[in-house]
Amino acid sequence: MAVDGLERTHYCGDVRAADIDSEVVLFGWVQNWRDHGGVIFIDLKDREGLVQIVFDPSVNEENHKLASKLRSQYCIGIKGTVRHRPEGTVNPNLKTGEVEVVVKELKIFSESDSLPFPVEEYVHVNEELRLKYRYLDLRKPRMQRNLITRYKGAFATRKYLDSEGFIDIETPILTKSTPEGARDFLVPSRLSQGKFYALPQSPQLFKQLLMVSGFDRYYQITKCFRDEDLRADRQPEFTQIDLEMSFVSEEDVMRITEGIIQSVFKETIGIDVNPPFKRIKYQEAMDRFGSDKPDMRFDLELKNLTEIAKKVDFKVFNSVANSGGIVYGLNAKGCINFSRKEIDDLTDLVAIYGAKGLAWIKVKENELQSPIVKFFKKEQMDEILKTLDAKPGDLLFFMADKPKVVYDSLGALRLEIARKLNLINDDEFNFVWVTDFPLFEWNEDENRFEAMHHPFTSPVEEDLEFLETDPARVRAKAYDITLNGTEIGGGSIRIHRSDVQERMFRALGISDEEARIKFGFLIDALKFGAPPHGGLALGLDRLMTIILKEESIRDVIAFPKTQKGVCMLTDAPSEVDVKQLNELSLKVIKKKSK
Repeated sequence: MAVDGLERTHYCGDVRAADIDSEVVLFGWVQNWRDHGGVIFIDLKDREGLVQIVFDPSVNEENHKLASKLRSQYCIGIKGTVRHRPEGTVNPNLKTGEVEVVVKELKIFSESDSLPFPVEEYVHVNEELRLKYRYLDLRKPRMQRNLITRYKGAFATRKYLDSEGFIDIETPILTKSTPEGARDFLVPSRLSQGKFYALPQSPQLFKQLLMVSGFDRYYQITKCFRDEDLRADRQPEFTQIDLEMSFVSEEDVMRITEGIIQSVFKETIGIDVNPPFKRIKYQEAMDRFGSDKPDMRFDLELKNLTEIAKKVDFKVFNSVANSGGIVYGLNAKGCINFSRKEIDDLTDLVAIYGAKGLAWIKVKENELQSPIVKFFKKEQMDEILKTLDAKPGDLLFFMADKPKVVYDSLGALRLEIARKLNLINDDEFNFVWVTDFPLFEWNEDENRFEAMHHPFTSPVEEDLEFLETDPARVRAKAYDITLNGTEIGGGSIRIHRSDVQERMFRALGISDEEARIKFGFLIDALKFGAPPHGGLALGLDRLMTIILKEESIRDVIAFPKTQKGVCMLTDAPSEVDVKQLNELSLKVIKKKSK
């Protein structure tokens, strides 16, 4: 690697005491500039770190004069000799802190205008400004560390899967729209006017077809696209570690996934995680934690009070429990001193999830304090207190509603109380497999069942008889992997029989004609000796966010979009030339402002 007569010998962060008296050539950016009595000291930085370089007029006066013109973020190259730092100036917190480089030759490759923000590590900068000048933001040590660690995670994945006999196969980016989940991103076709490709939400169908083709172990680290509302852990385009295997059970897929995670953690941050990970069934997760992605780093579990509620005199509980709803409680241990405002704030929190209110009881030494205590007989209240293991000093919360509202509300309440009480160990990595999902979930807005995962997930064999008659009873051969309360991956054993796949479509309200139009190629493929198969996809962005303890996946992606799906750097999405639209037979109809 040579430029202007200089050929790099080291990265800046790699110079060590072993290099003392050696001649080195370094390339990088000026991070800091200091003049100490005529001798100029500069911190020269590249992706591997920084090293102190010295311009001494007694060594080369011309270089010293040139160095006096250097400013922050000038891009330069130097040739010099490594020496030990003078006594008292060694920096033990720096990898290169024992040495410095006395410059013999300096080349200025390019100057830098004044920066829109400093690129030092811990300077707070508005995120939109960071994303507008992302190339500068990526010069920060933290961001460079993040992307290098991400690369190591992807490389560890490839090494592990190669050792397990997997083949990396690319699948199409331009594909067919099959809108059964999130919205597709559509791409108009110029050659087939009025028709559209879709960007893949997942390689799901293609990887299943690869199993039919006989490639019994496939993987891909691939981009996927979903046109959905965004949050801190969502992007319109994201990266997943995608895999599929033939002739396997759920346990086989989980073992391979645990091997990937074990390799990634070891190669990125040097931590040993020890499979097999904990397992919990879906219904138990909902009953205990109010979530199918439970954070099990702390206790604080929900308790089912529905059967007790059927017998109590309190109408709010009784009517819900006897009309198909559920009643659950949560004991916030030692939280009796929560103020009324704090309780009101928690009530506002659960309202987000559809809760109509939040009942509570404070357990004092000789009495119970709550507006609802008067509605219970003593023996009824005693049974509730016993179930919740209530002791003086505790604060009890109650929710009575439809299952989804109760689970979502108390699940969120549980997490918020844990944060308030500092119960969460941020240094712990807690993996949990969630298994035994229902195959379907009820969509109240559309008044129909829909696939909890996707329409290609296999039902449990003994539940096949209920597929059309009692869909809510059918269990799925599905499994999700969660880490610290975040789903980082999900998968299933797939349907490999065409007759079962056709029945699955009918159960979802998809007619045979519609299924043929949308998925005919899959149905046909399953008629030609399709093997039993299953797989999983891990979210690489989410996984690296947790490993690096970042708050947003945007900080582990080189060029992310904002929460509104906008690229601040390139100003995408943007309008296009009318000529381009005409070639596609498209016209933009602007919405009238209200």
